Formats: sequence, C-alpha cells, structure tokens
Amino acid sequence: MELRATFQIPTLIKAMTDVVLPALDPNNKLAQEQAQLILGSLHLIAQRLPLQYRYDRHELGSFLTLAEQLEGLSGDASELVEAVALLRAASTSGSDVLARAGADPGELEAANLAMRESIGAVIQSSSALKDENLRKRVESAVMAHARDMLLRERSWLAMQGWEGKNAPLPAVETLITP
Repeated sequence: MELRATFQIPTLIKAMTDVVLPALDPNNKLAQEQAQLILGSLHLIAQRLPLQYRYDRHELGSFLTLAEQLEGLSGDASELVEAVALLRAASTSGSDVLARAGADPGELEAANLAMRESIGAVIQSSSALKDENLRKRVESAVMAHARDMLLRERSWLAMQGWEGKNAPLPAVETLITP
C-alpha cells in the first residue's frame, strides 16, 4: 500500500468510477448522488492537496499581518490589554512557525527523491568496495535506516487494518520528529 495521498486518491477515484458507481442500483438516487459527491470530493482533494501547505502558510502570514495591525490600533485601550497580550504571544509563536515553514511541499518531496536517488547510488557503488569492513558498515547503516523507515510507514498506514487489530505498532506521531 502507498502512504502518499497523491498516489492513493487517484486509485480511489478509479475504484469509484470503474467499480463502485457502475455497481450501484441506478434507481437508488440517494446512493447515486452520494457516490457522485464522494467522487467530486476526491477530485477536489486531489487538485487542492498540493496547495494545502502553501495555503496554510499564506493564511498564517495573513493572520500575522492582521495581528500586527490590531496591536497597532489597540493603543493603550484597557479593554484590549488582556486580549492583545494573548495575541502577542500567539503572534510570536506563529512567526516562529512561519519562519520554519519556508520550503514548498513540492521542494520537500523533490529533495527526498534526490536523497533517495543519491543514497541509492552510494549503496550501489559500495558493492565494489575493497574494504570489507567499510562495506559492512555501509550495509549496517542502510539496514538500520530501512528498519526505521518500514516501522514508520507501517505505523502511518496502521489505520487501514493491514497489520491486524492488535499489531504492536507505536503511534506514528512518536516516530516522526516534530
């Protein structure tokens, strides 16, 4: 199973279009309508998903601009002192988050792909190493990474039930750095 929504959503759309919709009773108007709504929602999600991160960054930036304006307008109005203090704290935190959220998701995905490819080249080249000890250390590092990655991906997809109800998998949130 694929963990990226950009691959899952088109598969769901194809299943809805090719299997589910044709199997529905054409006289069941409510089922037909709901299936079309699901299909339309999946198309919308597929189209907008690549923009979600940018949208969220933009929204945060807009809120920070508004917060700055509101702080400036509040002056020393006693009715606003407490609320503006909370706003300043939220703005400080929001500014920090926005500063760290610079890369576009596409850039992040491309960087991950480039890393996979270049690491793959090192792995492939390491098979020609004359130093057996170094080759084994490279292999050990790669296998440790693969174990961590597999656990992370299994935990990510655990909700789908592929592992069984009582699979001893940690919550994915504990496996990814904040």
